Amino acid sequence: MQNCNDLADLIGRLAPEDGIVETTLERVSLVRSSSRTEPVHTLYPPSICLVAQGRKQVTISGRPFLYDPSSFLIVGIDLPVIGAVVSASPEAPFLCLRLELDRALLSEIVTTRADMPAAEQASPLATSAATPGLIDAAVRLLALTEDQAEAKHLAPLAEREILHRILSGPHGALLRQIASGEGRLGQIERVVRFLRGSYREAFAVDDLAAMAGMSLSSFHEHFRAVTTMTPLQFRNHIRLQEARRMMVMDGLTAAEAGFAVGYESPSQFSRDYVRIHQLSPKRDVARLRGQDARFG
Repeated sequence: MQNCNDLADLIGRLAPEDGIVETTLERVSLVRSSSRTEPVHTLYPPSICLVAQGRKQVTISGRPFLYDPSSFLIVGIDLPVIGAVVSASPEAPFLCLRLELDRALLSEIVTTRADMPAAEQASPLATSAATPGLIDAAVRLLALTEDQAEAKHLAPLAEREILHRILSGPHGALLRQIASGEGRLGQIERVVRFLRGSYREAFAVDDLAAMAGMSLSSFHEHFRAVTTMTPLQFRNHIRLQEARRMMVMDGLTAAEAGFAVGYESPSQFSRDYVRIHQLSPKRDVARLRGQDARFG
């Protein structure tokens, strides 16, 4: 798989240290890890993750998804998952390219393709075979970070090719649903975007159901089917992830972080934290400071 080797060489050169690196290309970032990581709760944005070397596993509602150079990950909406690098070493680090999805661009591509069927219901997260053509397009896209004069003109073409190839594959329905913003996924995505932006605030589930254009019972059913949790559980995951970031990166205490993300009771914050992360905030933060928490 020469094109995978080429992609690994590029990522290794552009991300020489462990962590997440933002590139000069819009919505393109790189991930590097020289060792396996502990499972970490995190929120994945709508994106495509292409691995050039190593292996990672994400778990949602107890269901594991493995992706490596033979397969890539597609995420359709912001999803709380448990992520862990499961294969990496200093000699062969985990190397990954992440392309966040642009709905406007997807919609434009779908509308120009006469062979595209209507959007259909699809799982919000999936893995699919990484074809040589897809990896080759990713190599050409990433190589443009080293040629800014050409990037402005050629990067959009390489990104379009990546999306075209996935749309033509077995999980094209997921991208079509993202593009349309309709169907069950689109309805739930509107609520997810609201919860992400307003996680500090209280909400009425009736209002969320109206936002999705569903009856209350239908909303509960479909929200759980897409995200594997209730709206309250989803909001708490977002709160706890942001609080964890504040404690690890900004040095806030558990009480300070809890209040900052919307909790009124430090004891409730600690109970929810232990239920999600299986450790108290203090012990979890001490563990994470021993490993880069950005690898979620």
